[in-house]
Amino acid sequence: MVKLSVIVPFYNVQTYAPDTLKSLAANAREDFEFLLVDDCSRDETPEILARAERELPGARLLRHEQNGGLATARNTGLDEARGEYVTFLDGDDWLAPGYYPELLSTIEELGCDFVRTDHVQCTARARTVHRVPHGRRGVVMDPREVILPADRSTSVDYAYAWAGMYHRRLLDDGVLHFKDGLRTAEDRPWIWRLHREAKSMAVVGLLGVFYRRGVASSLTQIGDVRQLDFIRAFDQVIEETAQDRDADLLLPKAVRTYCAIISHHLGSIERFEPQVARKLRTMSAAAMKRMPQDVLKEALDSMDVQRASRLRRLRRRPVPAEVAA
Repeated sequence: MVKLSVIVPFYNVQTYAPDTLKSLAANAREDFEFLLVDDCSRDETPEILARAERELPGARLLRHEQNGGLATARNTGLDEARGEYVTFLDGDDWLAPGYYPELLSTIEELGCDFVRTDHVQCTARARTVHRVPHGRRGVVMDPREVILPADRSTSVDYAYAWAGMYHRRLLDDGVLHFKDGLRTAEDRPWIWRLHREAKSMAVVGLLGVFYRRGVASSLTQIGDVRQLDFIRAFDQVIEETAQDRDADLLLPKAVRTYCAIISHHLGSIERFEPQVARKLRTMSAAAMKRMPQDVLKEALDSMDVQRASRLRRLRRRPVPAEVAA
């Protein structure tokens, strides 16, 4: 029986993949499997992964013939996962030695559907600890109860899939798959669904994931049209939350978060290519027209003046009918 499946997508990360794989080796156990998903890399990554499949205990190499993006690559791994528990790692990040065995022991002891963990963000030589925005540690709770309040950062705003571990029953129930084809913000509808549909969770103060920021090939650093997939991602959050039994309670949080992300992108619009910047404005205005208007008004009224003014101007922007739909 495989105890843990670790899903690791790789795409053009030849510089970082050796460190990632070395850290996996320092977490290997005979009942662990490492699903290495090559998302049609065009550098030396495929050769590095082929060698890892031979040398890394528990490694299985899965190849895409076409690049599908992080969400699709993770789904490929989920479809092949055999473990009682599942977790994720990105192909340019790394782990502390022995982290996975310790986290596995923790979730088994707690007996919950999933656990969420803190992580270390690495930008060049700087190291910063980022914590799950929830104060109680090592206590099993209902995930629904940590979604709110709407006006504060909560567990659903800490949307890193790799910052945690998940029981297989969530995979079997269809909770762990991602929206195929999403190029960015793929974790957002995923984390909301996880909190709405899972029965139990815990936050644990275990540091072991090192998240590399500022990678030149990362979509967070590229102002091209793929960045606009955040709109598709949050449209999914709004649509699914609107169908939830607690929609009246949860929608204000979902809408406010969506608005905050739109405002964030508008505030750094100069990093986008000109035609993408225009598309960002048009698609964001259309998104605001699709939101529940009474909930949107309350969200804007609760924001600081600068963000609210920026979003109200956008809300008044004319939108072509084909974009608004």
